[in-house]
Amino acid sequence: MTTASANHPVLAALRGIVGNTHVLVDGDLSAFEQDWRRRHRGRALAVVRPGSTREVAAVVRACSLHGVPLVPQGGNTGLVNGSVPDASGTQVLLSMGRMNRVREIDQANLTMTVEAGCVLQAVQAAAEQAALLFPLSLAAEGSCTIGGNLATNAGGTQVLRYGNARELCLGLEVVTASGEIWSGLSGLRKDNTGYDLRDLFIGSEGTLGVITAATLKLYPRPAAVMTALASCDSLAQASALLRQAQDTAGPALTAFEVMNTLSLELVRRHFPDLRQPLPAAPWTVLLELSDSENASHARGVLERLLETALDSGLATDAVVAENLQQSHDIWHLRETITLAQAQEGLNVRHDIALPISRIPAFCDATDQAIAQAFPGIRLVNFGHLGDGNLHYNFLAPEQADSTSWIRLHEGRITSMVYAAATGHGGSISAEHGIGIVKRDALMLHKSPVAMNLMNAIKNALDPNGLLNPGCVLASSRNAHDSARGR
Repeated sequence: MTTASANHPVLAALRGIVGNTHVLVDGDLSAFEQDWRRRHRGRALAVVRPGSTREVAAVVRACSLHGVPLVPQGGNTGLVNGSVPDASGTQVLLSMGRMNRVREIDQANLTMTVEAGCVLQAVQAAAEQAALLFPLSLAAEGSCTIGGNLATNAGGTQVLRYGNARELCLGLEVVTASGEIWSGLSGLRKDNTGYDLRDLFIGSEGTLGVITAATLKLYPRPAAVMTALASCDSLAQASALLRQAQDTAGPALTAFEVMNTLSLELVRRHFPDLRQPLPAAPWTVLLELSDSENASHARGVLERLLETALDSGLATDAVVAENLQQSHDIWHLRETITLAQAQEGLNVRHDIALPISRIPAFCDATDQAIAQAFPGIRLVNFGHLGDGNLHYNFLAPEQADSTSWIRLHEGRITSMVYAAATGHGGSISAEHGIGIVKRDALMLHKSPVAMNLMNAIKNALDPNGLLNPGCVLASSRNAHDSARGR
């Protein structure tokens, strides 16, 4: 920290609010200043760790008084660089990790109220202790926080049945850009009293307000969960299998994931101890059914589905988990793809959404176009087919230097993928948000009317542009935004 930064008057104010030990200015702050993918490193004026909503409000007011930008951060597991400071050393990083209490579980109302810094896995565990289910589940659940999940409207593996984070939230507590506290922690499923402020803040990535707590939906725990893998020769067959599964299982179909050949080959290469029960195939499908009756009923439905798929040629092989451990092992294969991809080297990632009916055509056309434009490029395609969300990623050719190759070609690859996705009626972001990484692409692929409306909302709720400036909207950039390395 420079002498000028060390003497910044806001630091004394922040120490008076949260205490000296919770205002970090020296030492190794990489856990806060570096993004999860380790591709960007910023520099904060200070890392502030409030312990209550009142402290958050006081921190926001102090930063507003001194004109200091504020970047909220949960578990810092995001993939679009939306929760780390820029390189200017002028922004305060607001870490929500200390605000991790479960405030209330209302079993009769099937709701839970938790603070924003609660780790998702802890929220799941608290629900389980009450013999209930909080269904949001994603690979980073051991470190991501519920505030970050809501700020990005996270998806995960059970969107098919339970919806995104937005659908799992009934109410919020938010600190506004002026430092006021909006207490909207309602457990109501019907509340038709004007604009839905909750939905405004969910998915806003900390640019409109700071989420400090949430009231979440809970569900009865299913009596049985059955998991299976199936092999398909094409994505069109996997899509047809999805439709058949929906017809057969109805709302019991909890998850439907797809993984291409290279996805699981990377897992074999970098995590050889993870057993893969099916041989390599063009596409591998992961299905999960949840049943309110019993395991034998769920297993019967799943086995009939797979037998029909094998008989009709939609699937070429299949296996059903015999116990809970085998089910966990199957999911572990799917969740390890991201880690295996990182072990293989730098990669170009895309989190896109498409109408399910358009996915096979999109992949056929875009796979071919990318392969022709970049000979030897390797496609890692996997994701949540059940809700139309693909992680459509690329690795450099085997013999290429991945760092220089990706630096040279990433922009063009991404432009081609986004143009193809929107051309098929899709979106450039399904569940990871916009952050800084997709900010400029958003302006290209969102309509001018939509962009004007979003800018108007930003200007109304954060007129000084101090909340996560430069994230999502380019118009919210501050004077130092040109220095942002994030």
